[in-house]
Amino acid sequence: MLSILDSLADIPANEWNALQLHGNPFVRHEFLYALEHSGCATSATGWQAHHLVLRDAGKLIGAAPLYLKDHSWGEFVFDFSWANTYARLGLPYFPKLVCAVPFTPATGPRLLIAPNADASAVRRRLVAAMCAIADERSLSSVHLLFADEPSQASAQESEFLQRQDCQFHWSNRDYRTFDDFIATFRADKRKKLLRERRRVLEAGIRFDVRHGGQMNNDDWDIAFALSALTFARHGHEHYLNVEFFKIIARAMPEAVVVIRATHGADTVAVAICFRGDDTLYGRYWGAGGDFHSLHFETCYLQGIEYCIAHGLQRFEPGTQGEHKVARGFEPTYTRSAHWIADSRLRSAIAAHLAREREAVTHYADEVREHLPFHRESP
Repeated sequence: MLSILDSLADIPANEWNALQLHGNPFVRHEFLYALEHSGCATSATGWQAHHLVLRDAGKLIGAAPLYLKDHSWGEFVFDFSWANTYARLGLPYFPKLVCAVPFTPATGPRLLIAPNADASAVRRRLVAAMCAIADERSLSSVHLLFADEPSQASAQESEFLQRQDCQFHWSNRDYRTFDDFIATFRADKRKKLLRERRRVLEAGIRFDVRHGGQMNNDDWDIAFALSALTFARHGHEHYLNVEFFKIIARAMPEAVVVIRATHGADTVAVAICFRGDDTLYGRYWGAGGDFHSLHFETCYLQGIEYCIAHGLQRFEPGTQGEHKVARGFEPTYTRSAHWIADSRLRSAIAAHLAREREAVTHYADEVREHLPFHRESP
């Protein structure tokens, strides 16, 4: 039996989390519900919950985080030009269905399956249900954003269009120390990186790492204020609020990692990250002072050190940023899937995505030529 939940409060956390989440913190019940409970992802902010739940003989065998949306903000897979095209043709693009984690451009499972269920069959049923909802309500489209390979494959079977983009990720190749890692750099690149680190140290900056359970309310007020200030400097409001971080730190203390930069008694910068079973995800950054190379050190190099120290295999520091390449982050493809109801527009968008994939592939190949590693390094 398939049902739609208007809130994650309508299903126990332990039942949702018994599905195969593959160590991804963002599809855990606690994370998704914190977005809702804090008021960040609700119908008032354009994220109306339509979570799919599939049961067999009363037992949960599948689910998907699904939202009815009347805008495209907070998705990081940009379809503004598609919406503009619909508007020019006098067609409604919104509302649309989005299977995603709000405000989180990190690849992970989107079609969640019980451990002993027929995974392929359950995924097909979840995808078919999304398309049926869109068809019944005359919605323009369904979107699976930052989906893992099994979710992508199931969507492709149902005539979803495939979209490709590029992020920059770090891989741990069994480094024992940070020095082992930078030993793989060419001499000139290694010298530049070490000079950046030295400038931060000479400025009197010191770092510590706190997990969610070690952050009190005052700590979060400071950390969020720095992050919100950085958003404001770029002309944006923060997608989240401080209440979200306080909730999630209590609910998932082991998954929250805060890297703090201090100057004397003052916290001058923070990087707010989340930790999965084998991956560190950099999500939010903020700074209140102007220190040379502080951004690179706080957001990237300290995160790499954390991964090496804790045996994590990957570090995904977020979207954009070619400057990450010089710090050892490599181009990595991310993918999304899109079901377009109108056959004419589906053909036009498919042609656009084919050209876009070619451009993204060319871009990633070019970037790889500028990686800082020795040629003989992996």
